[in-house]
Amino acid sequence: MVVFACAECGAVMTARVTRVALPDHAHQKYGHDLLPGLLEPGTYAVDPGDGRPWEPLRPEPEERGVRLLTYCVSGPPDRIAIAPGDVRGTVFIPERLGGCCCGWDGQYGPNLACAECGRPVATRVDDCGFWQVVWLEPEAVRPVAVAGPVQRVIDWTELPSTPPVDPRGYWSPLWRAAVAVALAHLLTVSGGKRVSVPEGPVAEVFRRAIDGLLPPGPAERHLVLAGPGLPAETPDIALVPRHPQTGEVWPCDAEAVVPLAADVWTYLAFHDDRRLAPAAYGMPAVVRRDDPPPLLPHSLFRPDGRVFLSTLERLAADATQPWLRRIHDRVKDRPSMGPFA
Repeated sequence: MVVFACAECGAVMTARVTRVALPDHAHQKYGHDLLPGLLEPGTYAVDPGDGRPWEPLRPEPEERGVRLLTYCVSGPPDRIAIAPGDVRGTVFIPERLGGCCCGWDGQYGPNLACAECGRPVATRVDDCGFWQVVWLEPEAVRPVAVAGPVQRVIDWTELPSTPPVDPRGYWSPLWRAAVAVALAHLLTVSGGKRVSVPEGPVAEVFRRAIDGLLPPGPAERHLVLAGPGLPAETPDIALVPRHPQTGEVWPCDAEAVVPLAADVWTYLAFHDDRRLAPAAYGMPAVVRRDDPPPLLPHSLFRPDGRVFLSTLERLAADATQPWLRRIHDRVKDRPSMGPFA
């Protein structure tokens, strides 16, 4: 357990926090409503920011007067995400708070300064469409070990589960981000070959994207759910859970592994959303049910296109496969294309 202190004067900037894995939706922008916090109170996560810009697939010579474009992947490396309520000893920087809608989006740089010495130390993000978070600048703060309860790491059999649909009938933004990350991993390990997926919920969230991004024809690779509580097997490509605290990927002997956020994986593995039909007569109207049927979405599933692109860029920064870059460029140039529209 640590607190973060100002690197300039040593003033404590946060409550006691414990590290967890960075959520897939950390940089997602979704809708125009106010979203909840990115992290649970008492936790922090580090954004590796380890992507590198991609050069165009066919760059034109500079002497021909063509401006070479690159694709920005992420912000500065090692920024520290923390729940807004865990921040201490800071004041707002007024000149960096303008130009937003319902809050602040950090577009003008760090907007929180140390209350003791005035050094800019963090960026608060709480505008509509953004998950609420404070990003500590790594060069402006330092971790200080403190006494506190040891974090209990949950067992693989205790993984959480998040429903795919919200009460309004919309697909969960957490699902859209998590599947987008897994889809980028799946394309990277597919080798550009057609991939089959198991029928049911997995097909509902992956098949449309596979149909739109990989070439048609018979499947040459096969994606199978694998993980705690499922029969042991050695599949071609395994869709496995990623631990929400440690970030560890479920160990598997598959030829290739595609990690998926644990709460989404658990729902795919152990929930059956099919509605049951009575064999004879329906339940009397006066009988009150304590197990309402699951909510069903009113639209096709769409992975988050921005999250997909940023993940693909990070995974394939050193890739030499032209087919993978063509997929990236096609999605980037047409963000409303099939699986993302």
